Formats: sequence, structure tokens, C-alpha cells
Amino acid sequence: MAIKPAYIKKIGNRLLERYPDAFGQDFEHNKEVVTETTNVESKGVRNRIAGYVTRKKRPVA
Repeated sequence: MAIKPAYIKKIGNRLLERYPDAFGQDFEHNKEVVTETTNVESKGVRNRIAGYVTRKKRPVA
């Protein structure tokens, strides 16, 4: 796995602090929430943030 850039982690953690109940374990849903709650215009950055949030919300196996 690649190391996520600091700005992806910072934005993802800030979104999880502000909207803890808005995110879940589904990447597609999280992608829509990131689009609604941020002003990120890049599709790639949006997907990276949604992926990071999804990974944080999934239970540890």
C-alpha cells in the first residue's frame, strides 16, 4: 500500500471529526458525502479522501 499524502489524512480526519455519523463503510456513499461536504474539485483527490475515510471506518479484522 502506498503512503497517503498528509493533506489527504488531514482532510479525512477533519471530516470524520465534523461529520462522524455521515460516513459509513461504503466507498460510494462516502464519495458522495465528501463531494457534498468539501469543495474539492479533483475527482482523484475526492476518491482518495473517500477511500481513506472508508478505510478508517471499517472494523479491524
